[in-house]
Parts: sequence; structure tokens; C-alpha cells
Amino acid sequence: MGLTKTDLFTEKQNALSNIAKAMGHPARVAIIQHLLKANACINSDLVQELGLAQATISQHLKELKGIGVIQGTIEGTSMCYCINPEAWNSIRTLFNELFDQYDTSLGEGCC
Repeated sequence: MGLTKTDLFTEKQNALSNIAKAMGHPARVAIIQHLLKANACINSDLVQELGLAQATISQHLKELKGIGVIQGTIEGTSMCYCINPEAWNSIRTLFNELFDQYDTSLGEGCC
């Protein structure tokens, strides 16, 4: 989507789109699932867990950090990542608002 076209959409629509785009790779979904399961700050576990190169994981972490869903701290020479609870709740709210717009009682009569 061209940069000039985003002004045609609401702030929430653009936010949902950016979040979906950033989370639209299976490696990023796996990273988030691992962070949720660990419920702790992790670093090198991702290389072993996902079987991807450190450089690849770093790029995926950068995308996730870009939307704020994860946060990181520097510990010596390594980064430590975890879920950003405030951003997680905001993202959940945005998607729930979208999903809640569907009236399930109308589903049977469509197409």
C-alpha cells in the first residue's frame, strides 16, 4: 500500500494493518508463542527453539519490537526479550473490537 493511501483509513485500521503485517510470518508467530509460554525474558533460547540462524531471528525480533509487542533489555553482550504486557493488551483490544463487529446470528443467512 502506498504511503499516500494510508490517510484514507482510520488510525485503528492502519494500526491493525501494521500489526497484522508485522505478525504475518510464521517465525514471528512462533517467537511470540515461545515468549508467551516461557513467560520470562529469553535470549539465545530462540535459536535452539526455532532452528533459525541468529541473524534471521534478530530480524524477526526487530519487526516485533517495531510494533511494540515485545520489549528488550541489554544484558552484557546479549539482548533479552519478553512480551510487552501493555502493548499486548492494546493489540488484543484492537483485534477483539474487530472480531466483535461480526454478528454471528447473521452467519447462516450469508452467501
